[in-house]
Amino acid sequence: METPASTRRHGGRRTAVALVALATALPLLGTATPSGAAPPPATAAYVPLDPGDSAKFAKLNKQIEQLEKELGGDLARLKSIQYAAKQAYKKSKVLEKDLVEARAIAAQLAATQYMRNGEDPTVTFLSASNPSELLSNASLVSHMAQNQHAKVEQIQKLVNEQAQARKQSQAKIAEVKKEIKDLKSRRTKIEALVKKYKPESPVSGLGGVTPRMLKTKNAIDLEFGPFPTIGCVRGGADAQDHGTGQACDFMVTTGGVMASGSAQTQGDRAAEYAISNASSLGVKYVIWRQRIYDMRSPGWRAMENRGGNTANHFDHVHISVF
Repeated sequence: METPASTRRHGGRRTAVALVALATALPLLGTATPSGAAPPPATAAYVPLDPGDSAKFAKLNKQIEQLEKELGGDLARLKSIQYAAKQAYKKSKVLEKDLVEARAIAAQLAATQYMRNGEDPTVTFLSASNPSELLSNASLVSHMAQNQHAKVEQIQKLVNEQAQARKQSQAKIAEVKKEIKDLKSRRTKIEALVKKYKPESPVSGLGGVTPRMLKTKNAIDLEFGPFPTIGCVRGGADAQDHGTGQACDFMVTTGGVMASGSAQTQGDRAAEYAISNASSLGVKYVIWRQRIYDMRSPGWRAMENRGGNTANHFDHVHISVF
């Protein structure tokens, strides 16, 4: 069994290691001060980082809105990247809040260490205890010391996670910028494409779809139907072209089941038909199996993971028209 003196040596070493880690992770914190030394200087107020650069983020959102007005409506791939950027930004902000709270705990540990003249408070507790309670107190001290070290490790983990989240947020914002730049470089071709298809009004009595979407729906249903169901007009925050009657979802499975076998083949054929006949049907883009083929930027391109088979279009083909 360790004596108070030996425990003091081990506890002091453990605390020193913890404080070194703390100083590395959070340089704005003052370190513990040995007995007789001057108190640690006051540190500057902690200013949380803006992990997603909200000003740039807001500016990009406005650019997206403007481009949608100019380039034929819903820019689904750009919206997909925008969604991922928002998620990364939110995660970074949550971690930032956790880090601020963790720093308060770290500051308390450092202050306690200083007020104890650099001595581990758990050791002081042990030294002042009744010798008859030495064994149980020694266990308590060990637990407290380990817990203190764990808190420092948790803070270091938060620092690393927050830095990674900020990096991911900035990467997604860079991806949004790249997509906007790419669309702008195609502006002349896209404007000519949009001009080819005169805007149509939703027709009442036909479910609210536009004549162009109705023609496309009927053509695909005739060629590859029947489908378990075809969903077209709907509302909601993420309705996009569905809200204006310019999109339909051709379900190839039900209950959110990922398409395979004949169901996947049906989806593959419907998607390929829509792309091959885009010019005559007025198809704007097709989404199928977490990929998008946009006539304004031709070619299959990956989309962000939305977390489910339906959200990622593994159970249906989404077709939007101009």
